[in-house]
Amino acid sequence: MPDMLRSRIRIGTSGWRYPSGAGSWNGVFYPPTARGARPKGFDELAFYAEHFDTVEVNSTFYGVPRTAVVSSWAERTPDDFEFSLKLHQRFTHPKMHLAATGEDRVAGRAEVDRFRDAVDPLHRAGKLGVLLAQFPPSFKNDTASHDQLAWLLEALSDCPMAVELRHRSWSDDVAATLRLLNGLGAAWVQIDEPKFKLSIAQNYLPNVESFYYMRLHGRNAEKWWRHDAAEERYDYHYSESEIKPFAETADAAGRLVKKLYLYLNNHFAAKAVANAATLRHQLGMNVPGIYRSEMLERYPELDGIVDVTTHTGSTRLPLVARPR
Repeated sequence: MPDMLRSRIRIGTSGWRYPSGAGSWNGVFYPPTARGARPKGFDELAFYAEHFDTVEVNSTFYGVPRTAVVSSWAERTPDDFEFSLKLHQRFTHPKMHLAATGEDRVAGRAEVDRFRDAVDPLHRAGKLGVLLAQFPPSFKNDTASHDQLAWLLEALSDCPMAVELRHRSWSDDVAATLRLLNGLGAAWVQIDEPKFKLSIAQNYLPNVESFYYMRLHGRNAEKWWRHDAAEERYDYHYSESEIKPFAETADAAGRLVKKLYLYLNNHFAAKAVANAATLRHQLGMNVPGIYRSEMLERYPELDGIVDVTTHTGSTRLPLVARPR
């Protein structure tokens, strides 16, 4: 892949902080939290940003962040780092918002302005990537949903918008869906996840020239709908052969659009980190940062791809890179 195309691609994970549960990143990607195990003042976001140039923020789905928090994100990351943010659930999952808060008022301009103001520090710093509107599988293509989506995209028309639709009715009427999204400059999110009866059909092609947006959720069909803990849904590790088609898709899409964002959401035990590094490697991109030896113990395919530090802090360089 030519350097010009590589510069258009940003690869990262969905979230950077997973401090608890069986799928925690502590002791895997990050040092353990035990006393003395972490350097004083260790910053997970700053460490993450040494490895990737973008992250998709999921916490904004559950609560609109304080401006001071968003400002700190900008301050703790390099100048060329970008954040894509999931819209608050009030815009895409009103029933979930009602259950959580008891508020059933339809989101309006005031809520849009509040969210925009909260993320403004990223915009001013040149670090705002894309706003993601992720709708639930129950969000069907009918008149009410069409109007809701059109209103939201128009209200946020000054921001790059990506829309994740999962119900088959949207692809059944692909022409109308494309007219809506294309007319408002929104990217149709391409997704990989376990398939269900009414799963949307996708061809992984870009629909707008401005940018392309892909999310890989994993394929843990057994735990997708029935699980004891939500994190179990994302306990899936893509093999190198499973990653390769997405690398080929990114390579092809990169010749058609100005920018690409690819995020790994299979976050359980830093599987997303391992797969994101592999995806960068398969695209012929550098894989920056120092990885802990625990990452290679769990994900041996990283051997020869990443630089590694041991428990003692010494570093060994990667082996000769394998052919792509």
